[in-house]
Parts: sequence; structure tokens; C-alpha cells
Amino acid sequence: MDDNQLLRYSRHILLPEIGIDGQEKLRASGVLVVGAGGLGAPLSLYLAASGVGRIVLCDHDAVDLTNLQRQIVHFTDSIGKAKVESARETLTRINPEVRVEPIAERVAGERLERLVQHADAVVDCTDNFVTRHAINRACVRFRKPLVSGAAVRFDGQIAVFDLRRNDSPCYHCLFPEEGEFEEMRCAVMGVFAPIVGIIGASQAAETLKLLMGVGESLNGRLLMLDALGMRWRSINLKKDPHCRVCGGDTTQREPASACATDR
Repeated sequence: MDDNQLLRYSRHILLPEIGIDGQEKLRASGVLVVGAGGLGAPLSLYLAASGVGRIVLCDHDAVDLTNLQRQIVHFTDSIGKAKVESARETLTRINPEVRVEPIAERVAGERLERLVQHADAVVDCTDNFVTRHAINRACVRFRKPLVSGAAVRFDGQIAVFDLRRNDSPCYHCLFPEEGEFEEMRCAVMGVFAPIVGIIGASQAAETLKLLMGVGESLNGRLLMLDALGMRWRSINLKKDPHCRVCGGDTTQREPASACATDR
């Protein structure tokens, strides 16, 4: 680490839990972020500012005027640009040392699996169950930690599935794919702008902790926020031994399938 890097990351280095060793771990790490919208915006800003060495950012969508109320990585003159290109420009301005790899497509199948396989951590910033389950299956297959977040209206939630651990639940344990869950999207239900900032920043905190191996992660817990009353709730999660994604014989686990990214 040179003098400029020591200065840039000095407030991290001053923390005894992080120090130079922790900061070097961040510089050597790669994170896959699926979704460059409401959650992906604050998340990616903090990952870049904190010095994560490589950020692979996937999103097929373009910046729209309606995004600017909450997707703070984009600007008015970004309207019409691919979200991943707009985000790359912003993140590079914040920290030119970070390598941002934009993928302006719906990653799917083997492509998704390769991206997950080469990541140190995966962050789900999408807004639909099909996408979430595809990402989860790939993370289970390659035993990659998954940081999952969601936000709509005044409600947000975040969970960590550290699939490097045999006792960790997966996303399917929490929300079975065959279950009946109402899918709510910001474009239909609306969203309070700061809620995506709170959840996205929390996802960044959990991702950085996982990469550095510091503190206690949210693995095995689901945090839910009611921003209208500013109340947090925590629910303990357990691995489902009968889960058809992460339970039983690993040779029978389902492969990842096509996924769409956050709008």
C-alpha cells in the first residue's frame, strides 16, 4: 500500500478490527453485484469508496427519470445511459483504483454461474423472486456468501446467507420457490427514497465484514425495517434440512436459471 492509499483508507486502518491487513483483503477481493438500481446504488458507492478491488456490476436496464428519486449513483445527465455504465463512471470518479466491470445484460445460466464462481461475495440488489432464486442456486452451488436485500414502500429487509458454512440457511429456506409470496415492485407500489439507502448501506456493511472476516454477520438472521415508525425487527433463521436447493445430497441441487435484474 502506497502513501496515497494509506491516506485514502486511513479511517479504516485506524480501526483495530480492520487495520492494514483488513484493508488489503478488500483490495484483493471481488464482489458480484446484481442490480444497479435503488439498492445497488448506495451499496456500490460504499464498496468503491471502501476500496474493494473489483466490482462486477450487472443490470440490463437504462437510467430513467423516475429512478433519480432514489438511485443516487446516477445523475440527471445519465438518463438514457445503461445503468451499469452510468454507475461505472460515478464509482471511478469516487475511487479510480477500483476496477468496475459493467455487464449490461440479463445474466443467466452458465454466465451467471461463472460470475458467481469467480466472486468472493455476491450481493442481490434485484426486485423479483425469479432472479433471487437463480442467484441463490448459483451461490449454493459454489458456496459463496450471499447478501440479500429488498425494499418497497416504507419497508426494507436484509439477510446474509454465508453458504461457505454447512449450517447456513439459503434464500430458498426462507422463501421457498414453490411458496405463495406476493411480489411487490417499486414501479407499482412506490418506495420511500431513504429506505433503499438504509438497506443498501447495510448490505455494504455486511459485504465488507464478510470480505475482511471481521465482526458478526447477519448469517442466520433476517432484519426487517419499518421506516415509517423507524422500528427494526430481527428473526432467527434455520437451515431447512429438506430444502431442495441447499439440503441433502449436493449432487441433486438445482442449477441456476435465467434471471432479470433490478428496475
